Amino acid sequence: MSVIEDRPALVGEAHLPAVLNDLLAHADADRADVLRARLAQELPLLRDRLSRLYSNTPDYAQWLNRVLVQTVQTALNRPADLWALDLQREANPNWHLQGMLGYCTYTDKFAGNLAGVRQRIPHLQELGVTYLHLLPFLKPGTPPNDGGFAVASYDEVDPKLGTLADLQQLTRELRAAGISLCSDFVLNHVSHEHAWAVQARAGSAQHQSFFHWVKSPEQIAAYEKNLVQIFPNTAPGNFTFVPEVNAWTWTTFYPYQWDLNYAQPIVFSEMAKSLLQLANHGVEAFRLDSTGFLWKRAGTNCMNQPEVHWLLQALRCLTNIAAPGTLLKAEAIMPTQDLPPYFGLGDTQGPECHVAYHSSLMSASWVALAEENTQLIQDVLFHTPALPEGCTWMTYVRCHDDIGWNVLRPELDARGPDQRSRLLHASQFFAGQVEGSYAQGAAFQASDTNAVHGTNGMAAALVGLKSAQTPEEQFAATSRLILLQSLSLFVGGLPLIYMGDELGQGNTSAAELAARQGPDGRELHRPVFDEALFAQRHESTTTAGVIYATLRAYVNAKKQHAALSAEHALRLVPCAHPSVLVLQRGEQALGVFNFSGTNVTVSLSAALPMHLQTPINVLTQQAANISACELAPYASVWLTAHGS
Repeated sequence: MSVIEDRPALVGEAHLPAVLNDLLAHADADRADVLRARLAQELPLLRDRLSRLYSNTPDYAQWLNRVLVQTVQTALNRPADLWALDLQREANPNWHLQGMLGYCTYTDKFAGNLAGVRQRIPHLQELGVTYLHLLPFLKPGTPPNDGGFAVASYDEVDPKLGTLADLQQLTRELRAAGISLCSDFVLNHVSHEHAWAVQARAGSAQHQSFFHWVKSPEQIAAYEKNLVQIFPNTAPGNFTFVPEVNAWTWTTFYPYQWDLNYAQPIVFSEMAKSLLQLANHGVEAFRLDSTGFLWKRAGTNCMNQPEVHWLLQALRCLTNIAAPGTLLKAEAIMPTQDLPPYFGLGDTQGPECHVAYHSSLMSASWVALAEENTQLIQDVLFHTPALPEGCTWMTYVRCHDDIGWNVLRPELDARGPDQRSRLLHASQFFAGQVEGSYAQGAAFQASDTNAVHGTNGMAAALVGLKSAQTPEEQFAATSRLILLQSLSLFVGGLPLIYMGDELGQGNTSAAELAARQGPDGRELHRPVFDEALFAQRHESTTTAGVIYATLRAYVNAKKQHAALSAEHALRLVPCAHPSVLVLQRGEQALGVFNFSGTNVTVSLSAALPMHLQTPINVLTQQAANISACELAPYASVWLTAHGS
């Protein structure tokens, strides 16, 4: 850590820029006092990180002053209810660890537009949701726009979804219902129709500096030999020729998504300004998209560079000053051991993101289903690091992206050189290409049938719910879906449900896929919310009703039993049966998960402390026999000590 981080912060008037002193002197006295205290806390780290990044750029000191004034002014303009929420959460900094439940959806697929989402709030409340992640709703470029991830304006809402006024109204109603809104914030790139890109093509040297440029195919080849291919079928390569500039710009994802050059300080300050302004519109969490790609360095794969973490830590400091009740979530889909730096546990330590996706656990859970063996889940959880205070994992069964299998390579490589073949088996199994597979998924970006490809498809389709031909097959598929959700809920500090999974909704229909006419295979698991299934959610004789009721029961149990809180440490409990996973939460709770299609009886008593020897099933309130715990096929059981 920098020496400056270890010294007490001194930010009296003599240590603040004169313009900032003047701003605070003329502000509301109570707010000014709070902001001085926040500045005292955050400025040492902020100055250190920004100095590392930008101190060699011209007019650095003046730029830093502008950043501070911009941030404090945003805080002074913060609406009264959000200011009060910040104070409440500063007094209870682990507010997001106390039984939150997430729900993720596209606005248009879920409810048509932002106004329609307001009509869905009762459904979210009934399900127990306290965190709503709406996938991109900011103004995108014209299609194709990567489902809205090619942002044309960070300061406007997609006109098809509503207006800023609609967003503000939605956030107010969500807050009243106890639900925090999460917005995607695409840090790595902008649409080629963003004002910066437009002005760059028009010849503005300043705006051209906001992007990365190479002048020759030889330069491109030198970079490409180290870079990954994100979309090898639909968008091969990492550079796109721009005729107006007579050069290639860096486009990691699609040609219409231009990577930003964070070596330019104004890029960072303008992006931070837009994020904080969205926070003032009522957004309470940000999914920081494509965080690993923010800094480019020749001779590397240009991922997870040290500067990425300096940028994110600086962004966290600014958020802590202007909107400290706001969560930052890293969208860093990579092996578990590569994730600790996104929680501030890297070479340069400091507060960074509050939440990150546990993609390894998600992928390992699907492998366990295909193999009917929990070894890989156990390996992943054994190597999952402890997190800093106030940080947590987001667990999930499905999301809007494909299932990426290669995040599991480290765990498999540790078991031997031949173990990666298990990923190919999982990829083919869930694409329905393996004899006996019940899955109706599809390979993503498939060009070689012998390569490991990501998997597309809704959870219900992947567990066999839509291919089931008999009541027995239907029951088994339903049990598989509930099993995966149960594990995610038990492990997660912030478990996330993907739209439709609470009802067992299947893939997008062939007719709808044809109508969308898009090349992105991920549209398979981006259906429109199924109103017919929704109408069945309270009917116990329907599959949708069974899934919905059971999921709600687990959600309610987690809220009601303090022993199940993610604030208690999680550990693996040895179990002789390879298909059974046993987890202990703290000293008072146990989760038992059977990943096989057969009945299993296991003995747990030898591995458990005395106060868990006569546990209660949290769903049935019946005493459990842990010396001979009977598990139906694909069953999950949560147990707690009596009264906990």
